[in-house]
Amino acid sequence: MNVVFACLDADTLGGIQQVTHTLAQGLARRGHELHVIGLHRAASPFPYVEHPRYHRHLVSSAPVGQEGGIARRRSRRRLRELLGTMRPGYAVLTSPGVVTRTAGLMPEHLRAIGQYHGSYEHASGCWHLGSIKKHYPELEQAAFLSEDDAWRFSEQALLPNAWTLPNPLAHWPRRVSELSAPRVLGVGRLEGVKRFDRLITAFARSGAPPPWELHLIGDGAELDRLRAHAAQEGVTDRVVFRGRVPAGEMPAEYRAASLLAMSSEHEGLPIVLLESAAHGVPAVAFDVSGGVRSARPVLVPPGDVDALAERLGSLTGSDRERRRLGAAARERAEAFRLDRVLDRWESLFAHLER
Repeated sequence: MNVVFACLDADTLGGIQQVTHTLAQGLARRGHELHVIGLHRAASPFPYVEHPRYHRHLVSSAPVGQEGGIARRRSRRRLRELLGTMRPGYAVLTSPGVVTRTAGLMPEHLRAIGQYHGSYEHASGCWHLGSIKKHYPELEQAAFLSEDDAWRFSEQALLPNAWTLPNPLAHWPRRVSELSAPRVLGVGRLEGVKRFDRLITAFARSGAPPPWELHLIGDGAELDRLRAHAAQEGVTDRVVFRGRVPAGEMPAEYRAASLLAMSSEHEGLPIVLLESAAHGVPAVAFDVSGGVRSARPVLVPPGDVDALAERLGSLTGSDRERRRLGAAARERAEAFRLDRVLDRWESLFAHLER
């Protein structure tokens, strides 16, 4: 099978890119021919796979949003020519932006599958829902992250071709956390949508005593504001900003944590929830999507900082409950192991071939 994944940019640090490279490497190892296309250059490239077994292509050397009219036309021509050289198979378009940018360029021998890595809740609050309603019914398949999201898009966006394909875990760890270290972990870009300010406030209100700390892994534009917010909440010495951590070092970070907390405004199916669960680390998260619910962390109402604080406080104070939840999380994470998700992709291809 020939499979092409197309991203707005393929190498930025982000969930879409991580999933794309994980799937491409996994399918290539199963003997398929794989291509990953970046429509634009990543401003800060992040290496996901050390020895890729798939082909890499870059269409435009300009970052997203920085092309002029002439350059955009040139890029469309390059993309049409590149797609035309591909063997018959499937083109996986990883976002509504990619679907619109490839409209009219897809050759007949490539059957398009449109992914959406967000939730129905998020799509309905921005331009994504209108774009999905307009373009995705024309594709061979529309793939969503959870059964709940697929059903809601099918019923409320009138999509006749909705399918469920969850995000995969790139690796299955043999070693898990002992859940004894006094550390709560937050992972993600230090950007507004992640709302780490809410997590810092919840940690400060949780009553978790020293030596409990909140470690935030990631970098971004909100760093200075979040440092100031930690000072305002009186936990400067207990909130540790770790910066960007290489992917290969993240297993050690999960093993060194006893809780994961997620305070985002919106999420699809966050890889960090799956990775923490695979390491036996229980998580507390805002109930913002079907994907988050499918990972089955401890859920609190969206934006309810006091509820998040209460759950953090109860779990930092109970070794027994953390271990119970951590064991259950690892068991549920089995469903997201890479081989099982790759089986589902191959089932989709077989379904479309029929």
